[in-house]
Amino acid sequence: MNVPVHVIEPCGFPFSKRALQRYAMDYADIVDLRHHADWDTFEALRHKNAQRLILLTTGGATDYSDFVFEKNDILLVGSESTGAPDFVHDAAHARVTVPMAKEARSLNVAISMAMVLGEAMRQTATWPHGQKTRGTPLGY
Repeated sequence: MNVPVHVIEPCGFPFSKRALQRYAMDYADIVDLRHHADWDTFEALRHKNAQRLILLTTGGATDYSDFVFEKNDILLVGSESTGAPDFVHDAAHARVTVPMAKEARSLNVAISMAMVLGEAMRQTATWPHGQKTRGTPLGY
């Protein structure tokens, strides 16, 4: 999708160039990967760039389709099994959720991220390679 991917340690999977190539297959060479040693390092960069942090969480107060995204937002997911720690919730500008069946505990984080990223890119007209989007971007 031509957006940077931030990996913040400690992450929930073994992180290495070799592991990334295995997970991402042929996409590993084209991804703009930004690896952060810890939360504080990530936060320092985020604040320097004046970026909002939008947390995807089952405890979100706003459906992602009702949220107004900005071009410089960072979308963040926590651990698949435990979610994001409290200090991440506290740092987030907003907490959004993907509506799901009441019986479901959560959705896969990659699928949730793809859904929310697609909506954010639609709203901000930032699809890769200048592709047209349907409808009018929200909030602009």
